[in-house]
Amino acid sequence: MRVKSKKNRSIVGTAAISGFLLGLSLIVAIGAQNAYILRQGLLRQHVFILSLICALSDAVLIIAGVAGLGTLIAQSPTLITVVTIGGAAFLLWYGFSAFRRAMHPDGMRAANTGTVSLKAAIGTCLALTFLNPHVYLDTVVLVGSLSARFEGEARIAYGAGAVAASFVWFFSLGYGARLLQPFFAKPSAWRILDCLIGIIMWMIAFSLLSRLLWP
Repeated sequence: MRVKSKKNRSIVGTAAISGFLLGLSLIVAIGAQNAYILRQGLLRQHVFILSLICALSDAVLIIAGVAGLGTLIAQSPTLITVVTIGGAAFLLWYGFSAFRRAMHPDGMRAANTGTVSLKAAIGTCLALTFLNPHVYLDTVVLVGSLSARFEGEARIAYGAGAVAASFVWFFSLGYGARLLQPFFAKPSAWRILDCLIGIIMWMIAFSLLSRLLWP
């Protein structure tokens, strides 16, 4: 009985670690959410609430995926298409806004010294999260489908590990960004950052549209 209990604990621990590593590997790559949190972290604007929103959003989607929603979404091509088009349109607009900040020094200085309202920051954060199909494919479909390897407590531990990875990453990124403050004391550094953000947003948008045109 004791041997079986130890084995179960081992499986649960392995599942938690697997979920954490998978979750971390999916969100560490530079994407729309990360680029936005990095910029807000550098500006030191609404860092806690935005990091919390990203982490909680991932948590909700991961839990839904582990609970079986991933299978339903994967079987609904129409839903995926609608979300993909809407997400690509928003990313194109946000990328354009980043390029515009980089190309107009006066606007860039105003953006870097002014404070974006909490309501506007939350709205942008939610849009970058829920209008990006990659979020659903990564958290709901991929994490959810891989959770099928585990059962019972192990499956719960797997989901908890993936959720923990999101919290660790977004808060580390948001508050760790201030370590780059000396570099971003130069206006040219902000210009480079906004250009990179614009490129990232457009690359993601075009990759989404290309999947619709050339599946």
